[in-house]
Amino acid sequence: MAQASHSVQIPMHQETVWAFVSKIEKWAVLVPAYKEHKEVDSQTSHWTFEGNFKGSTKKVELEIKIIEMNEPSQIKFEIKGLSDNFKGGGEFTAEPRDGGTYMTCKVEVTAGGLSGAVLNPAIKVLLPKVTTRLTEKIARHIQA
Repeated sequence: MAQASHSVQIPMHQETVWAFVSKIEKWAVLVPAYKEHKEVDSQTSHWTFEGNFKGSTKKVELEIKIIEMNEPSQIKFEIKGLSDNFKGGGEFTAEPRDGGTYMTCKVEVTAGGLSGAVLNPAIKVLLPKVTTRLTEKIARHIQA
C-alpha cells in the first residue's frame, strides 16, 4: 500500500481552514490531473482524472466517500476505484498552532487484481507528489 502525508502551517484560524476543506467542491479542482467531479449525495462524489502514464494518456475514475467529519479538525474519507481496481482512504486534519492552523493531508492507496503489479509501483512514486501539491495548493487558496 502506498502512503503519503504532507503538512503545512497556514496563518489563518482553524475555522477558516475548515470552511474550505470541508467543502469538496472548493478543493477538488486543485487535485493534480483533475478533470471533473459529480456529487452523488452529501457524502459521496465521483471524480475523473486524466494524466500521462508511461507515454500514454490514462483516465481514472474514482469514488470519494466522506466517512467521518469532526468539525473543525478532521475529515476522513474512503477512496474506491471505479475504472480500475484500487482502494484506499485518507484524512485532512487541522490543528490550531502558533497563531494559525497546522493542516495535514494523509492518503493511502493500493491497487489490486492483475493491474496492481503495474499500478502499485507508479502509485508509490506519484502519491507523495500529488499529496504535497494538493496540500500546498489548498494552503495557497485559503490564504488568497
